[in-house]
Amino acid sequence: MILMKLKNVFLGIAGAACIAMVTGCISPTEKAGNEVIVALPVFEKTADELAETMQTAIERADKVMDGVGSLNGNEVTYENTMGALDQMYFDVILVANRAWLIKETSVDPDVRKAATESVKKFDEWAVGLDYREDVYQAVKAFSDSKHGLVGERAKLLEESIRDYRRAGLSLPKAQRNEVEQLRKDLSKLETDFSSNITKIKAPMTFNGADLKGVPDSFLSSGIKTGDDEFTILANVTFHYLMVMENCDVEATRKAVYRKRFSLAQKENSGLLQEIVELRATIASKLGYKTWADYKIEPKMAKTGARAMKFVKELKEGLEPKFQAELNAFREVKVKQTGNAQAKIHAWDWRYFNSLLKKEKYSVDTEQMRVFFEYERTLQGMFDTYEECFGLKIEQVEAPYKWVEELTLHKISDSNSGETLGHVYLDMFPREGKYNHFAQFDLIPAKQFADGTYHRPVAALVCNFPPPTKDKPSLLSHNEVETLFHEFGHALHTILTTAETATFSGTSVPRDFVEAPSQMLERWTWEKKVLDRFAQDYRDPSKKIPTALLAKMKEAKLATIGTFYRRQLAFGTLDLALHTEVTPGGDVNAIKRSNEVLSDVFLDVPDDTSFVTFFGHLMGYDAGYYGYAWADAIAADLATVFEESEGGFLNQDVGMKLRNEIYAPGGSRDVTESIETFLGREQSIQPFLKSIGIGEE
Repeated sequence: MILMKLKNVFLGIAGAACIAMVTGCISPTEKAGNEVIVALPVFEKTADELAETMQTAIERADKVMDGVGSLNGNEVTYENTMGALDQMYFDVILVANRAWLIKETSVDPDVRKAATESVKKFDEWAVGLDYREDVYQAVKAFSDSKHGLVGERAKLLEESIRDYRRAGLSLPKAQRNEVEQLRKDLSKLETDFSSNITKIKAPMTFNGADLKGVPDSFLSSGIKTGDDEFTILANVTFHYLMVMENCDVEATRKAVYRKRFSLAQKENSGLLQEIVELRATIASKLGYKTWADYKIEPKMAKTGARAMKFVKELKEGLEPKFQAELNAFREVKVKQTGNAQAKIHAWDWRYFNSLLKKEKYSVDTEQMRVFFEYERTLQGMFDTYEECFGLKIEQVEAPYKWVEELTLHKISDSNSGETLGHVYLDMFPREGKYNHFAQFDLIPAKQFADGTYHRPVAALVCNFPPPTKDKPSLLSHNEVETLFHEFGHALHTILTTAETATFSGTSVPRDFVEAPSQMLERWTWEKKVLDRFAQDYRDPSKKIPTALLAKMKEAKLATIGTFYRRQLAFGTLDLALHTEVTPGGDVNAIKRSNEVLSDVFLDVPDDTSFVTFFGHLMGYDAGYYGYAWADAIAADLATVFEESEGGFLNQDVGMKLRNEIYAPGGSRDVTESIETFLGREQSIQPFLKSIGIGEE
């Protein structure tokens, strides 16, 4: 488990930190006797520093491995095997995580390039850890002994043995060596694929008429590059969404769509094919039918077939609702264009979704932005989470900022005053930065051998609309949901009480990890919560009317089938690629992906390649189904709040969530955590009801 986790550290929401006890790069900020350490990373600033720190971390980790591997069978204990390996993991992952964060956030392209090389070096080294037979024999000897482990420690040992099997330690040495090399090759290809996405640029120039309908607030936000000339960056998500949701000109929407979904096509098309075929090869050599089966085995779904069954059944269940929603969009397009044969294309649905909300439900998503000024919304979220989870969240001075707009926030327990951890916020887009929304782990929590507990640090890397000269940053309601969601991941990281770094915070099965944060999105639909911060920034006396919120909910339900069919299209193509593509076979990854998108969602042009810009395939590979899977869990978890007195602001339920979901992290089976919180077995009915296809 420990060693396998080193290869999977840069997945989805995970990603960045520093190393303690290796190069002295943690800067202590608080130490209470021998009980708690609270510290912040000290970041490398040059290519040489990155290379040196990574090399030192690897060398010291190797020494730990040598020590474990030299143990005789009668010498092994928990402390000198599993305990030593978890400490090694803690030490080295801090350096690796920090390199990954620098790769995604540094303002210096040379430093980003050096960080990419550092990540590649780490990845190649980490793959080799599974094949340290001497270490495996020591761990196996301890496993075979009468160790008497229970709880988290027993789980750590059990999953470590499982992951040695998954790495191929039971194979003959020649085959094992081959798999090891293939995995190292794969790791390099995956890093290159992700880096190509991060560094791609896609400026597109339009005149004012081309951008009719796009809000003036956006047009005046710094994208004007000449007389009646505006430059849209199709690679920047909020630029893309501004056009797709608001532009009246179909030709412009189509052009931006095609540009967006051809990004990195030249760079990543060949890489993608090579990656999915190599994954299939590795899975086969390890004894699995498909890469999906290999990747899903440790997750809640367990098999690729079960995951595919889930997405197919949900797709079929949504079919009537999805078609009804497309017909509603088409009616709006017919009315707008006068063309009775009008069809909803892939570049249309966001725009007509937005128009439908305006015309039928009187919900103008752009006009709603005035209620969600970023700073006030952020503080409102903090206030809400403080009350629900017994916390205090306060901004503190960051000793080092990789960009001036960076902020640092300390999270403490409101009763004891104990510092629980820190979260960095890097919230606005810039050139060369990671272009979506994610939480990056910086320092995992860990209990050291002397009983001292090291508190965690995380970073949110987001791309919200930046402030302009005459307006603050104004969020859409969807972006408010995203803010609550991403900070939920940070809470999962910070509120952990796991003993081991391996199981700290968000170190849970990938098809569960989104569930707690997806549940927290529901807070943004509650009038009592919104009234704390949602007010017109121009006139604070104006709040979101109850009737408007009701219309927003009605509009969401009226278009939620489209949202989930799109999600399921991504999940289905991901599973298809990792089930159907075989080494040297005749399944072209891009062609097959486009076929799935066209079947499950909307027809896509044959010459586009959504998947070459689909970064989740590197990390969430064979796991994107997990978003819908986790949404089903989230809806179930939310019922505990919904059925309680006080609803989503019920402090008792909030503390139960903190103690039963956040605190354990991956230290116990997540089904146990879920059902302990629920007080019953799981049910999918709340989810089906929430999307309008379940029983009333």
